Amino acid sequence: MERDTDTDTDTDGARRLFGGSFSIALPPQAIDVSDMRQIPDNQEVFVHKHTDQSLIVELLEYQSHVTDAEAAKFHFEEATQGNEGSGMAGAEVLEVQRVGHVSLQDCDSIWYLSGRQRVAKFDEQAKNVVHLHLGLFRLPLYTTDILITFNDAVTISPLSSSSAADGEGVDGAVGNAQPWTLEHFQTAIASLRLLNPSVFC
Repeated sequence: MERDTDTDTDTDGARRLFGGSFSIALPPQAIDVSDMRQIPDNQEVFVHKHTDQSLIVELLEYQSHVTDAEAAKFHFEEATQGNEGSGMAGAEVLEVQRVGHVSLQDCDSIWYLSGRQRVAKFDEQAKNVVHLHLGLFRLPLYTTDILITFNDAVTISPLSSSSAADGEGVDGAVGNAQPWTLEHFQTAIASLRLLNPSVFC
């Protein structure tokens, strides 16, 4: 595959991740958060230019004590505890199902989880309802769980700063770009490819 050496994007539109070790088809209007602030080495974080939506790719330790659908639920609980929300008390799992027909090889199994959580932005009291879509790739060969999370704010409190900034992008520009959809997330899940296994070493 030919790569545009001036960017992190391949000529087919796929985005390189983790120093070129993976590639993925990102949704449109995706902005790399690492251009604005420091991101942990095991994460790649992207936000929509005009909405509160985000897409996160994480390389996590393989959780051998949980299997199949329970692994997806485990990572959902970890994600909701990490968010500035109500923890699991304000979260619920809506659906868990196995996924097939993806580009990533060497997976023991791949799972999709849909859930919901009430989350506060920054230190605010107001909480927004966020729909979480998780794609979990289980790679025991590399003792790694790869987690792709799509955070989709479906209800924004009028007291949240997100409400005041509605319609503004991260660069302050007002735009009418369409929000990301579940189909965008599904495309990202299906397109993830491992290019350099040494990333796990």
